[in-house]
Amino acid sequence: MRRNMTVATILTNVFVSLIFVFSLGCTKKQQQSSETSKKSSQQNLETNDTILIGAVLSLTGPEATFGISTKNAIELSFEQKNKEGGVLGKKLKLITLDNQSKPEESAIAITKLITQDNVVAVLGEVASSRSIAMAPIAQSNKIPMLSTASTNPKVTELGDFIFRTSFIDPFQGPVLARFVFENLKMKKVAIFKDVKNDYSIGLSQFFKEKFVELGGQIISEQSYSAGDMDFKAQLTAIRSAKPEFVYLPGYYTDVGLILRQARELGIKVPFGGGDGWDSPKLFEIGGKATEGGYFSNHYSPEAEDPFVQSFVKEYEAKYGTVPDALAALGYDSGIIMIEALKNSKSLAGTDIRDALAKTSKIKGVTGIITFNSQRNPIKSAVIIKIEDGKQKYVTTIDPS
Repeated sequence: MRRNMTVATILTNVFVSLIFVFSLGCTKKQQQSSETSKKSSQQNLETNDTILIGAVLSLTGPEATFGISTKNAIELSFEQKNKEGGVLGKKLKLITLDNQSKPEESAIAITKLITQDNVVAVLGEVASSRSIAMAPIAQSNKIPMLSTASTNPKVTELGDFIFRTSFIDPFQGPVLARFVFENLKMKKVAIFKDVKNDYSIGLSQFFKEKFVELGGQIISEQSYSAGDMDFKAQLTAIRSAKPEFVYLPGYYTDVGLILRQARELGIKVPFGGGDGWDSPKLFEIGGKATEGGYFSNHYSPEAEDPFVQSFVKEYEAKYGTVPDALAALGYDSGIIMIEALKNSKSLAGTDIRDALAKTSKIKGVTGIITFNSQRNPIKSAVIIKIEDGKQKYVTTIDPS
């Protein structure tokens, strides 16, 4: 029995030793493979004939029209540039991931784009809450992120690798406040905001501050949460306050329902909001209740500028619909990124960031774009009125 145990012990030790040697060899090979993969990825960034740009957008979910419009327009800008020969002799390729209109999915998507797809920069998101979820990840990985349409000021405050193409809420909110007070000559306003939406909260704050500064009164403030279906209690309170105008800075999905219920309750005064109103779906949801509404926006397809009309014509020919403001911002984001890549010393994140920071006087569909020191563009806004189920250009308001 003792001899058998000794032999068994010897065999066991030999077996364990073989496993150890084999494991050591595998580990070494894995390390070598990992190092080779890293070197290969870096070489691809420098020598491959394609430049990979990521995009995180809401292609499904409540605000899907925003993401689809943006994706279409970015792809159009890349397609046009590729026909001209690309950038630095390389073709541009967009890798787009759907975040399902959710902040948590946005964080997952940008992580994958950076760590697995090895993109050199990221475009998106549209909604501020989703961009806020993405920005720290881009910043920590030193990958430039260009938000196409997030207007909350917090977005670019999250790091020096974070930029945006749209104007910001401290400008957009006061734009409509000035229009209501000075152009519509209305002095008493109610505010109805989405308390779970950074975009809506920020716009409400900046509208209120400017309107009161001008001499107006906020006579009622009510709130809701995105996804609510019944707004009658809050609207009844607003009706009782008898405002001349109701400021409703939300997304078209909620806005359409709110407008319908407001008209059903007999509220006849005009409503207004921000660029979150801009979607064909607003009319499908709200119908005639949207008539007479006003909202601030980034551009109007009615603009006579030949550059704008060229974009509208090409987008409509390719996608069969008139481009909304999200498409215009997506297109401009593509133009800005292309220009930065052309001027960047390399495809390293830091070099692309430095090139983006120098963006100045770039001609875009939404205006002449120059980034300030906070990586926000200085540009104008337009006021749109809804008439006969269509958007009508009213006026342009420049930064004061």
